[in-house]
Amino acid sequence: MAGTGDTRARYRRILRFAARYMVQAWWYELFLPRIGFARFAARGRADRLTKLARKFHALAVSLGGLMIKVGQFLSSRLDVLPPEITTELEGLQDEVPPVDFAAIRALAEAELGMPLERAFAWVDPVPLAAASLGQAHRGQLRPEDAVDTGFAGVVVKIQRPGIDEIVDVDLAALRKVAGWLSRVRIVADRVDLPTLLDEFAATSLEEIDYLHEAANAERFSARFAGDPRVAVPEIAWERTTRRVLTLSDVTAIKINDVAALRAAGIDPTEVAHEFATVMFDQLFRDGYFHADPHPGNIFVTPIAAAPGERAWKLTFIDFGMMGEVPEQLRKGLQRLIIAVASRNGRQMVESIRDVGVLLPSADTTELERAMTALFARFGGMGFAELQEVDPREFRDFATQFGDVVRSLPFQLPENFLLIVRAISLTSGMCSSLDPAFNIWDAVEPYAAQLLRDERGGFVQAIGREAVDLAGIAARLPRRLDDAVTRMEEGRLAVQTPRVEQRLRSLERTGRRIVSAVMFAALFLGALLLREDAPVWSVILLVASLPAALHAVFASWASGRGPR
Repeated sequence: MAGTGDTRARYRRILRFAARYMVQAWWYELFLPRIGFARFAARGRADRLTKLARKFHALAVSLGGLMIKVGQFLSSRLDVLPPEITTELEGLQDEVPPVDFAAIRALAEAELGMPLERAFAWVDPVPLAAASLGQAHRGQLRPEDAVDTGFAGVVVKIQRPGIDEIVDVDLAALRKVAGWLSRVRIVADRVDLPTLLDEFAATSLEEIDYLHEAANAERFSARFAGDPRVAVPEIAWERTTRRVLTLSDVTAIKINDVAALRAAGIDPTEVAHEFATVMFDQLFRDGYFHADPHPGNIFVTPIAAAPGERAWKLTFIDFGMMGEVPEQLRKGLQRLIIAVASRNGRQMVESIRDVGVLLPSADTTELERAMTALFARFGGMGFAELQEVDPREFRDFATQFGDVVRSLPFQLPENFLLIVRAISLTSGMCSSLDPAFNIWDAVEPYAAQLLRDERGGFVQAIGREAVDLAGIAARLPRRLDDAVTRMEEGRLAVQTPRVEQRLRSLERTGRRIVSAVMFAALFLGALLLREDAPVWSVILLVASLPAALHAVFASWASGRGPR
């Protein structure tokens, strides 16, 4: 278990990393552009972001714990982070050196309340897999327990000793960093950091609660009860606690092992299309879905079957990350469909805001313009027509749209993010199994069904919008006439705050603030360059002195001078 000194050092290391790169970002992204060096700051931005991501990658691998989860979480936040960071963090794998089996044994025995020899017939001391939060070992139930459960071979997931304390320290450090960033207006206006951190914390705490994962597995299994396409491991509840999870061993062919599939007589193309169908059943039919369908979590299990029938099924494991499609999101998607059908960029942006994608402070003028351009080019096209469009056109629009999105206070709600993640992983997996796979072919039947189901509400909503527009059109001439009459009579007034009385004091204060900011910026710049460019560090330090003197003595002079 981690000691107090270790946790404090871990906490300080995370904060030092964050503080250093926050100061660097302030220097290059805020201060330099304000003093006329915007081009200089922009010239090296991509390299700086890539270097930052690489440094964080190394920090995460070194610390383990939640830091690897943070990197994986950030790599999926395409809505709020630039591609230089998300691309670099995509390859961050949750693989760490295993914990010594003696420590794992001690934790498992404390949780189960008995020696491992009494709980299991045997447990392999060599782990199947070791991750940042826990590791898995193959084992076998005792004969009497195997009779009760109906299976003997098991996989036992055991948390890493001290992981609760490590998670608490990591979350405390992340909340401290979020507090710093929330005081920066440009960040607070664009990202709801407290909500973002709450989402991450909730997901992380659920992942270290194996009782929660076991309940998820049983819920998922119930959704596919009687479905011959899907299998789920069974839970040995008598050998399961919050820190130990025992489930039937369902290890089979990894879904991305094309050579093994072909050796077993299984067509990878058929697997790709069946997997896509099963995933979209979860998303569009059940509303409860596996949100982490990467190759390590999906097996293809050969089964006995009659000639002409499918001789395999898909086996899902690891139910720590699950997602739901709530009713509000369904309604929001309905409004999006209405906006797309009417090619109404403004209404589409409003529906996106209603779903919770845009924060209330968003200025959506540029986004509406981008949506209007998108509709003008692609509006009304069916899936088949879209497939014939030059991919470069999509890339051009994606570039434009991405720039607009990253300039807005925009973030995907957690449920929507998990949907995007699941679809992205599904598409990538299917394309690796079948290079000719087209995600549109798999989505089209569900999209058509959604339109049929929502047709009544769709027509009513279109009707309501038409009535609203008619009312506005009817009232508009009278309002324009009233406004023109007031202008002609000189009665049109605009109320403004009474700011003239404070302009002189604000101007004096403004000059002092500028001097103080100049001093702080030059001083911090000197600190940043101390190791890499000591000469420039000294120059900046000397240059900061006049600004400091002005900030201090201007206040004294203004206090004695005429007012």
